[in-house]
Amino acid sequence: MHNGRVADLEQPVDVLRTYLQRSRDALVWKLDGLSEREVRLPRTRTGTTLLGIVLHCANVEIGYFGPTFGREWPDTDDPAYLTLDVYDDDPQADWWVPAEVSTAHLLDFYRRVGAFADAAFDELPLDTLGRVPWWPEERATTSLHRIAIHVMSDVARHAGHADVLREEIDGATGMLRESTNIPDAFDWPGYVARLTAIADQFP
Repeated sequence: MHNGRVADLEQPVDVLRTYLQRSRDALVWKLDGLSEREVRLPRTRTGTTLLGIVLHCANVEIGYFGPTFGREWPDTDDPAYLTLDVYDDDPQADWWVPAEVSTAHLLDFYRRVGAFADAAFDELPLDTLGRVPWWPEERATTSLHRIAIHVMSDVARHAGHADVLREEIDGATGMLRESTNIPDAFDWPGYVARLTAIADQFP
């Protein structure tokens, strides 16, 4: 303690990197143990798939941590990499994965994307300004700090989507396989019945 405040143990950049990686990890494990068909099968009315979520998040990270700050993704020939012009023909281009791109390949791609994104923190101070070409002009210029928070919240949001989809497939749920944050030996059927009974009191 110093002057009534807890001494900073981590720099802001380290905190951002830690929580961004936690969101990536929470997303990736939702595919663990599933077949190629299971991760590609649409699970919502708008066609959301587990594998598509990963592809989307990977290309989001490339875009925000790459061109925004004049950084180039090194492997433009990778079939999982999408250029901005593909969205002109298919606005859902980053939400579905071609059959020739395997789950193993996409997960390796996302790992490499994470390393590419994290390198921005090594290369640039958090107050570095960049420009997001697809944002409105009046707010297109922004900082690495803001971009890091923006991307972290986006990946966390989609990890939550994946959590719900995975639970519907086989009941697996929680933040991480080794640390679910879900009560052990809980009476889930009884819990669901209790909530259903409350809901049924309303028309």
